[in-house]
Amino acid sequence: MRLLLVEDDPILGSSLKRAFERHAYGVDWYRDGEAGLAALETFVFSVVVLDINLPKINGLKILQTARQGGNKVPVLLLTALDGTPHKVDGLDSGADDYLVKPFDLNELLARVRALVRRSEGRSDGTLKCHDVELDPAALVVYKLGTQIPMTAQEFKMLKLLMERAGKYVTKSDIEYALYDATRIIESNTIEVIIYSLRKKLGSSFIHSMRGVGYMVEK
Repeated sequence: MRLLLVEDDPILGSSLKRAFERHAYGVDWYRDGEAGLAALETFVFSVVVLDINLPKINGLKILQTARQGGNKVPVLLLTALDGTPHKVDGLDSGADDYLVKPFDLNELLARVRALVRRSEGRSDGTLKCHDVELDPAALVVYKLGTQIPMTAQEFKMLKLLMERAGKYVTKSDIEYALYDATRIIESNTIEVIIYSLRKKLGSSFIHSMRGVGYMVEK
């Protein structure tokens, strides 16, 4: 799942990027509004975390431009501006949620998960396919009630496939969803992760079609 983070504070931005990556998001982080808007107009994201006070173009302008262009991606605004008028401005500009700095990281993560669930039409955060359950909040996977140890990359891959259960996901879509644009990915990285997941969850849990991609059945 790909997340767009637009935050100009280098310390906060770096901290948030690491936190989101630990929770199975692929993160694109930009430090000014102009770059953030260009990314939003060029790429597809599952959710956006957007600061308001940004260099070059402020967050509200980015949000307004995206909504006017028909982009319906869930957006959570981050800002140091407290008070009802600021929240009203943000929500009226098209934000789906609003969080005032300083904030609790766990609350931010929970709000982002809620936005994603809502956009996907899910009320329950737990993903279930056959005898496998994945809890995005607790970062755990169970098979027949037994917890299965997972590496960070295995968890990210499994979460993506279970979110898109019933549909084949291409290798390029997996790379885009799991890794930021600056990372060089080895040619067999995806295959190695899939092999490991099959050993842990059963060889038939993840289907593959040559030239198409990978799929978990609903």
